[in-house]
Amino acid sequence: MSQPWLPPDGVTRTSEVITVSAGMFKGGEFRCPAADALKTRGYHTADPVPRRRERLEHFTLGPFMAACDARYQPSDRPPRTRTAPSHDGLRNWSDHGVKAYEAAFPTDPERPLAEVPEPWTYRYRPSGPDPRDAGEYRFTVWGRCLASADGAHRELRLPVHRLNVSLPPDGFTAAVALVLAEGAPGPPPEHVRIVEFALLDGRTRVLFAGTRAQALARYREHGPDALASVLDGQEYRPGAACGGCPYLSICPALRPAPGLLGVEARERPRRTWSVTNGRNYRACPARDHMRRLHLPMADAVEREVTAERGRALHAYLADRHGHGSPRPCTVEVPEDWVPDGFDLPDHERALGAILLRRHSAVCPLRCVGDGTDVRTEPRVVRHDTTADVVVIAAPDLLYRDAGSWVWRETKTSASDRRPKRPLLEVYPQLALAVVLVAGGHLGGALSRARVELEVLRPGGADLETIDPFAPTNRTAAEQVLREMVADWHGDDHYAAAPGRSCERCEVARWCSAPAAAGVAA
Repeated sequence: MSQPWLPPDGVTRTSEVITVSAGMFKGGEFRCPAADALKTRGYHTADPVPRRRERLEHFTLGPFMAACDARYQPSDRPPRTRTAPSHDGLRNWSDHGVKAYEAAFPTDPERPLAEVPEPWTYRYRPSGPDPRDAGEYRFTVWGRCLASADGAHRELRLPVHRLNVSLPPDGFTAAVALVLAEGAPGPPPEHVRIVEFALLDGRTRVLFAGTRAQALARYREHGPDALASVLDGQEYRPGAACGGCPYLSICPALRPAPGLLGVEARERPRRTWSVTNGRNYRACPARDHMRRLHLPMADAVEREVTAERGRALHAYLADRHGHGSPRPCTVEVPEDWVPDGFDLPDHERALGAILLRRHSAVCPLRCVGDGTDVRTEPRVVRHDTTADVVVIAAPDLLYRDAGSWVWRETKTSASDRRPKRPLLEVYPQLALAVVLVAGGHLGGALSRARVELEVLRPGGADLETIDPFAPTNRTAAEQVLREMVADWHGDDHYAAAPGRSCERCEVARWCSAPAAAGVAA
């Protein structure tokens, strides 16, 4: 039986209206269930510290929606305005999206629809005492809202970057269908339709099309349980959502790590950072920014064959290490070892099998007692309160050796050559690991705590052990992090740095930098 929902200390409810946006029904790694529950119920913190806003727009679909408002909204409704200018890459992406939208939805004289003056909102007032002490429930939707002149037909067009293979959750579609069927303003419709459209290529997908009665039946079937999951969420999920979370100061799950990155706030906006962000920014600030906006990437670059082989190996090992009773890996590797979702040519499959056999000699599961001693690809999130940066790391493996946590990173190589530069510079995630382990941020005993690098090569497996408590290692790690973070932390504009790397940039399509012009998508 689930525990009753209780707010954390430090928040105050300021409204009896429970407001749920349809996007909350989607869930996913970029949402925090506990934060969504607090927001829907109208809770606020008393945190008096103002946060500086970013100078550039960080809501990727905002400029696209504003451009559509300017083109399609009734003239008596002022278009929405953006509070921040857009990065060059976001402007290019938004312009592309508007063209894709126009191509996806040409004027249909047989079924004329026009944009409505304001989005629909569904309102419900309980007739008696409410278990959540709500005086009113409101559901809202976001997208392009259209209706026929007589109001008999309503349509919601949901912009996405590209169509996912999987459909949105049933609860999401049910909630949106309810808003279209029962929401105000306007008379109740006879038919409703929900359509996803991809800004990347203009493809569309109908999520629901039916009568008002069918829409209500869809909600009765899938909506109540999904609504309870949103309103009663108790899981605090530190991660990407922490950057803009209004409850960060009272979050019981986000652990502070002041001084972790070695820079100070200087009234900077709160941000999130990972080693991947650091690498991208070092290559080109515009690349990091566009990737943070989740602009579509060129598959030919992002899914290049050697990178895919590495991801497939990591997925295989994560599955092997993370299920059932922990048993050390052996040289017995299945012929069809490649996990679903990866497409590797025969020579990469064969090389991958060789590398997995090499792994058996250094498999960390020989050190663990049971499944509680293993964490496969966990998310380690800490708040550097000095820099006001939420740091996100994803070790390949954490395992417990005699009560001490060990951070293991695994890399693969088709070559037996070793790098000449220091390991902490070649693999900066090791530098972050050293600082986190040395600071005691993983918990557990420190006596055997360490950082390990496993490199799988055709000729064998290298296992390097780094002592995070050795002063030289910790000093070097801190220096690596400061150099990766300092410029980014003070950057508000993310200007492109054109050069040779543009030829292999996965987001070059959206960049106007001279050296990136004409790069194939």
